[in-house]
Amino acid sequence: MRLQNAALGAAGLAAFLALGEAVPRLGLVKEEYFPPTSRIASAFADELSDDAFWTALGDTLTGWALGLAIAVSAGIVIGVIVSVVPYLREATASTIEFLRPIPSVALIPLAVLLYGSELRSVLLLVVYASFWQVLIQTLYGVQDVDPVAEETARSYGLGTWARIRHVLWPTALPYVMTGVRLAAAVALILTITGELVIGAPGLGARIAVAQNSQAVPEMYALIVVTGLLGLLINVGARTVERRALAWHQSVRGEVAV
Repeated sequence: MRLQNAALGAAGLAAFLALGEAVPRLGLVKEEYFPPTSRIASAFADELSDDAFWTALGDTLTGWALGLAIAVSAGIVIGVIVSVVPYLREATASTIEFLRPIPSVALIPLAVLLYGSELRSVLLLVVYASFWQVLIQTLYGVQDVDPVAEETARSYGLGTWARIRHVLWPTALPYVMTGVRLAAAVALILTITGELVIGAPGLGARIAVAQNSQAVPEMYALIVVTGLLGLLINVGARTVERRALAWHQSVRGEVAV
């Protein structure tokens, strides 16, 4: 089944690349706006041989990894505390629902005022956007804890931390892993966006430079790189999720299929 899905995915990608080659060659769009796949591939190869490209890639991955780590840690800790402490969930519900819908890009002016075009500006956007993915999933996961299991743990004399470890955490972990997977993708999007708009070092800033200098094939090549990064991050997140939840029924059923 997995080989079949991989083959279908490869066939779809090949068809997409062939379409990207044919459309400008046939004159359906102007090559100066959308170059053929072969030119983009050539520009991609040139980027791989450029040291500045690898430096920009490292800057992007650094902002993504740091922002994601901070967001995941804060989201899990705050989510558990808010759920466990009596009445804290009700007291913070309106605040969470007010802050969560605010687009992270709306914070770009604030980030620039505070940190300029430094890495911290990107981190502010990444952490804010990714934090809510993890927090909300953690809250849902804790809310899904079986009351009977909770009362049974209390009757056996388990303390707060023991109940969190043996009852709450196993129930919430599938939700948390879903939040981490979503946050990983959101973190990459905001990292590239922050670099593109703010001008912080990274692939986004390099894309902006290519656009402004009319280096269209190079611009598309860098966009392809960001797409490949997103694919790798998604595959990696799903792999971590499967391993962390190898004991869970959903993953065991998926493996059996």
